[in-house]
Amino acid sequence: MRLVRLGAPGSERPAVLADDDTAHDLSGLTADIDGAFLAGDGIGRARAALEAGELPRLDAAGLRVGAPIARPGKVVCIGLNYARHAAESGAQPPAEPVVFMKAADTVVGPDDEVRIPRNSVKTDYEVELAVVIGREARYLDSPAESAARIAGYAVSNDVSEREFQLERGGQWDKGKSCETFNPLGPWLVPAAGIDVPGLRLQSWVNGEARQDETAGDMIFDVPHLIWYLSQFMVLYPGDVVNTGTPAGVAMGLPGQPYLRAGDVMELSISGLGRQRQVCI
Repeated sequence: MRLVRLGAPGSERPAVLADDDTAHDLSGLTADIDGAFLAGDGIGRARAALEAGELPRLDAAGLRVGAPIARPGKVVCIGLNYARHAAESGAQPPAEPVVFMKAADTVVGPDDEVRIPRNSVKTDYEVELAVVIGREARYLDSPAESAARIAGYAVSNDVSEREFQLERGGQWDKGKSCETFNPLGPWLVPAAGIDVPGLRLQSWVNGEARQDETAGDMIFDVPHLIWYLSQFMVLYPGDVVNTGTPAGVAMGLPGQPYLRAGDVMELSISGLGRQRQVCI
């Protein structure tokens, strides 16, 4: 079962994709897939309704796929969480997670257009595993408590403008929070049964392979990250945590092939789906 939101921006309809890829309407169960839905055991209720045959079929043909979570309260990001990416960035692997914030309104659908910012010369792509929070996490005692706070996982593109991020005052958020800079989805896949270390993260630009590692290569794994973040902030249902990107971003490649209008980004995580964005 996968959770999805279908329709035009601002009027998406919540739905479930069954294992046979048929879409089923969730709007009789919830107005949207958001923090309140997740906090109220929405995933469990949706699964039960699907198995009981209570959800009507939905013709999804031609419908836009929106971000799988509506109105995240915040997007928390982890930097330099893969050793090879730290190396290509000219940094040592961090002793503690590097934490920064990304504006929540950067979240768009997985196939929506990505806008190259005005005066940008170093817009970059970053395939990442996104963790969607399902239960409040506050001062967790250990990483072992993290799993119960996770609703599911999704594909995320942490689009970044490197000049804004690194050369315009030394503050990362400016290079991370431009509009459309966080395509998310296509699906929210419930956490149960997901082998996170085995997930394969890949990206392509104009058909050329750029990134290819597994989540098992993270310096700090997902349970550690959720526990760690809970010591500094409260994570609420519907919040998104981007867990870092593998090596192969434009910043680390010879010639630094940054994104331009007309470029096509494609990103994939095994079992979590695939994205495709055209840069404008």
